Amino acid sequence: MADKLVIVLVNSDPEDASELGAPFFQATVAAAMEYEVEIVFTGRAGKLAINGVADRLKLPVDAERTVHDLIRDAHEAGVQFKVCTPTLDLWGEDLIPEIGETVGGAYVISEAMDDNTVTFTY
Repeated sequence: MADKLVIVLVNSDPEDASELGAPFFQATVAAAMEYEVEIVFTGRAGKLAINGVADRLKLPVDAERTVHDLIRDAHEAGVQFKVCTPTLDLWGEDLIPEIGETVGGAYVISEAMDDNTVTFTY
């Protein structure tokens, strides 16, 4: 049985908060269940790793909370956040403080191919 969950945020619309609840919620729950959990921002969704973007996205079910609040909750639960190198070329390097590492495409592929890892993509 796998003991690690990697969530790759690549196709989610970084301007649509209604698309973003599930991946952060699932990551938080998995971390609370004591699985190792990583979220990798890349592609279009990589914009969420940039300071200010997730802060201005209000959640449709709770207008007091933002997508960045979900990111903070997940991080506090133990989720590790990474950003893929090409994302920096697209959106810049002013990253949210929860980002712990910059990785390349080979990292994402090696994690996805690992028998001890389950990979979700959004």
